Amino acid sequence: MVKVLGIDPGTAACGYGIVQESGGRLRATCHGWWRTSARERPEARLLTIFTGVQELIAQHAPDAVALEESYVGADARIALSVGQARGAVLVAAASVGVACTEYSPATVKQAVCGYGRADKEQVGRMVKAILALDEVPTPNHAADALAVAICHALAPPLMKLVAS
Repeated sequence: MVKVLGIDPGTAACGYGIVQESGGRLRATCHGWWRTSARERPEARLLTIFTGVQELIAQHAPDAVALEESYVGADARIALSVGQARGAVLVAAASVGVACTEYSPATVKQAVCGYGRADKEQVGRMVKAILALDEVPTPNHAADALAVAICHALAPPLMKLVAS
């Protein structure tokens, strides 16, 4: 049995989802997101993510944390903000000895949808189908976090080492 905490990092919205794999079957344990206001100081926003990750780890004892790598687009400020959120997650996991692995967005989409350029709606529908959920997880940050967790839970052992 493997339990994975998936994270879709961001400071304004940081999605999380926990997936448990047992005997080739996957099920979602929980999912959601942390939302912080741009009016808050940056360190307070990062602390929300850090403590949220620590609380989830304490409550659910995942075997691993999987994160989506940052997409570096045209806006350097957004890339920096996402990088800071990733840092808060990585330090929270490291502080309690849980290993982290990162996957590119294309790798996550390939694992969940069979197509590395799938859109958010496709990812959400496939997460719903794979985990046999009643509805697509909302917001899409939670669906993306579950997708990252699914990717890690289903990844062959060698891929888990290479992706780190």
